[in-house]
Amino acid sequence: MGSIELEIDGRSGGDLTLPREEEIGVVAAISTVEKEYPAAMQTILLAYQSLGIVYGDLGTSPVNVFSATNRTNLSEDDLIGTLSLIMWTLTIVVLIKYVFIVLQANDNGEGGTFALYSCIRRHIKFHSKFSVQTMRPESDLDTVHYGRGGGFLTSKTKEFLEKNPNAQNCLTVLVLIGTCMVIGDGALTPATCVLSALQGIQSRTTKITQDHVVWISVVLLIALFAFQSCGTSKVSFLFSPIMLIWFATNVSIGIYNIIKHHPSVIKAVSPHYIVKFFLRNGKTAWDLLGSVFLGITGAEAMFADLGHFNKRPIQLAFSLVVYPSLILSYAGETAYLVKNPEKITDAYYSSLPNRVYWPMFVISTLAAIVASQSMISASFSIVKQSLAFGCFPRVNIIHTSSEHEGQVYSPEINYFLMLLTVGLVVGFEGGVQPANAYGVVVIWVMIITTFLTTIVMLVIWKTRVVLVLCFFFPYIIIEGIFMTSLLNKIPQGGWVPFAISAFFLAVMLSWTYGRSKKTDYESENKMTTQELDQILASNSVHRTRGTCFFFADLANGIPPIIRHYIQHTNSIREVVVLVTIRILPIKTVPPQERLTVGKLGHGGIYRCLVRFGFNDSQEMEGVDYVALIIAKLQELADDSDEIRMLESAARDEVVFVVGRTILKANRDGGILARLTTDHFYRFLQKNSRSAISTLRIPHEKTLQVGMFYEI
Repeated sequence: MGSIELEIDGRSGGDLTLPREEEIGVVAAISTVEKEYPAAMQTILLAYQSLGIVYGDLGTSPVNVFSATNRTNLSEDDLIGTLSLIMWTLTIVVLIKYVFIVLQANDNGEGGTFALYSCIRRHIKFHSKFSVQTMRPESDLDTVHYGRGGGFLTSKTKEFLEKNPNAQNCLTVLVLIGTCMVIGDGALTPATCVLSALQGIQSRTTKITQDHVVWISVVLLIALFAFQSCGTSKVSFLFSPIMLIWFATNVSIGIYNIIKHHPSVIKAVSPHYIVKFFLRNGKTAWDLLGSVFLGITGAEAMFADLGHFNKRPIQLAFSLVVYPSLILSYAGETAYLVKNPEKITDAYYSSLPNRVYWPMFVISTLAAIVASQSMISASFSIVKQSLAFGCFPRVNIIHTSSEHEGQVYSPEINYFLMLLTVGLVVGFEGGVQPANAYGVVVIWVMIITTFLTTIVMLVIWKTRVVLVLCFFFPYIIIEGIFMTSLLNKIPQGGWVPFAISAFFLAVMLSWTYGRSKKTDYESENKMTTQELDQILASNSVHRTRGTCFFFADLANGIPPIIRHYIQHTNSIREVVVLVTIRILPIKTVPPQERLTVGKLGHGGIYRCLVRFGFNDSQEMEGVDYVALIIAKLQELADDSDEIRMLESAARDEVVFVVGRTILKANRDGGILARLTTDHFYRFLQKNSRSAISTLRIPHEKTLQVGMFYEI
């Protein structure tokens, strides 16, 4: 499968042959056909595959929740209260919030914070210059969610957001922070899950030291990241059977422990045990919330990984397999701990019957490796969305499936996460710090998701105010309480996600700022067709024979680098074609719609928009482009003379010119602006992939033209 780079170019007004609205209409029409609900059998198959991609993290949480409490003096009532808290947290936060509400707020099948932001941007006019662009089709505006009642608060919310640039800036930064935390979670999840599984072996033998656990973890993690290039389908083919066995065995062991040790543990279904637990333990119960929260980490992956599958399979897998398995697993552990409270520091492995210990250790280790997959896949998805919105440096995005748009892989992101994960494991020497950091990052992602989903409910779904309040206040209170408990973990490793997020946030803010400044400069300084005609009519400009294909980002209008090129060379080819490469969020672009051409003025200057779907190969030889584009241009010719000119220019020398712009902050800018523009953005620009990097243009016929944009 070929690789692509997603490119967001300038969107100012200009001489674009095909208006953006018409182009979006084409995308919407094709996307709507591709996203029809699959047949029942395909839904079941995708639900099965999701077990190995989406639910590994959430499904293996019973391994470390009770052991993370670090308490050995919990009474039977305390254990029942803890179980009740776990059960109702799974039900309220995961089942109700994520499975039945948040998954509905997808953006044409994509999930995550950027999907929520894209939905909001399509319905609210953003006037703030500091905001990422959105290019999502508007094909879902007639769905049932957009036809609901609404009311006074809905209109006031929309009016406030549209008239308040500061609120728009805050919303954009909030989305970027949530995105950065999800990417950071892609490193924390593997480190935490693999370590937790391997440390269980120390309960049976003293020959395995912590150093052994660390280095075995490193080997397994490197193998896991190396396997990512195989793609989602192949990964799920190997991982899904492991998770299915994991869930089945945990159900069996859970039922066995309940019957053997303490059948009355099922009374934890009553939530009044939670109230009694807090009244009896006070601050101790509050401290334990951080450990209980580990039972729902991985829930955010359901939404972030939505693009790899779709809504119905994910809902089906959780409701019928994951949820009942988790409830029975925790109940079985609790029943065992009622009789053996001193074993809580190694609750999961201690509760295993002796005859199945070693088989379950192997299964749990494999399941822990699978658990790492959910957030790695989510990181690929979130980076893909970030690229589509122009707020992340261009990296290689490989679509690993010809059927499912969201199944992607990025080598650069994969290797970076691998180095970061291994660094966390080795740096903390397998201690509890990664687990502490893990919970902190997840709770902030959940809180941000709650805020964004509330805005979607108000502005887009137009849900009744009472229902919106019934969603927002309970969840912000529940998640806020968990957050206050997890803040205690910051000195013990909880600072790690903030450090990782700060790094990615600096990258995304610098890139977004630089791209917006570049777009603003080109919009303000672009050439008009009249200016171009005047320059070409000047006697000082020499027209040489041949054809020049000039690659530039700006699709609307003539970029200022053309003026710069002509003025400093005093010459230009007889035929000049301005080429912009676009990657559309659809599987394939029909051949007849691949190229869109138009005239710019009357001097042999043309515009060509080349569009690809993610499944289209871009590896075309330069001569192939020449033939295709010249043929398209001949269809636009007004007379035979123009046709002969095009044919003659194509037979003569053909050159390819790549426009490269370099931003430079002017002296009037502040220190932060100069630092961001002259150092951060320029470094990212030099090290990111070119928009034409996959086109096989002859190097011996390629010329790069640079220009400083002083902003």
